[in-house]
Amino acid sequence: MNIAVILAGGTGQRINLETKPKQFLELQGKPILIYTMEVFQQAPSIDVIILVMIEDWISYSNKLINQYEISKVKEVIPGGSTGQKSIFNGVSKAYELYPDDSIILIHDGVRPLIDVETIEKCIECVKEKGNAITVSPALETVTLIAEEGEVGKILPRHNCQIAKAPQCFILGDIYKTHLRAQAERRLDFVDSASLMQFYGKKLYTVMGTPENIKITTPGDFYIFKAIVDGREFSDI
Repeated sequence: MNIAVILAGGTGQRINLETKPKQFLELQGKPILIYTMEVFQQAPSIDVIILVMIEDWISYSNKLINQYEISKVKEVIPGGSTGQKSIFNGVSKAYELYPDDSIILIHDGVRPLIDVETIEKCIECVKEKGNAITVSPALETVTLIAEEGEVGKILPRHNCQIAKAPQCFILGDIYKTHLRAQAERRLDFVDSASLMQFYGKKLYTVMGTPENIKITTPGDFYIFKAIVDGREFSDI
């Protein structure tokens, strides 16, 4: 069983929308969240989708799921007060419903430029190595922060990668690791890769594309729009 957990439990404060969360911001009349879920709907190896959503927007989400015929969505559940809690809600629901040896792919609802090929490569990597973290090359110079505005250590670009999503695991592994973190009151992990590495898990990478951006700021949305428009022009 291959389960996609799509995280859309945040309000998107950095994009500063007054009317609706950023995952419902539309491009060509279609919400960002639907662009994301359509890719997982199309991926041959994905069996089910669990959507983690802001509680007040669950009803609206269900209407969109029906409208766009995202038939793999089996559950729409509320998010938590933090990203880590929202991830656990999705993982916990999957663990409740499906075998613990299932593969779970954790992805951001506002990362709509994921592609089917990357999803399939992630699943194969989990089957072979036990997990898969999607990455892309670091295309610019990366520096560490130093004091008083100085440039810290400059890291060799060829040694750096950008961690993205999906981040994929064996369901039982990540569920039990979340329980351990909760028992130890370690509640500030920024993503699943950080959580699993902290508890000693060796992580393996799958190379994705630089275009697989997370839409966090208005600039990200304009990049998303340009890529979608460019793909349409290319198809023509």
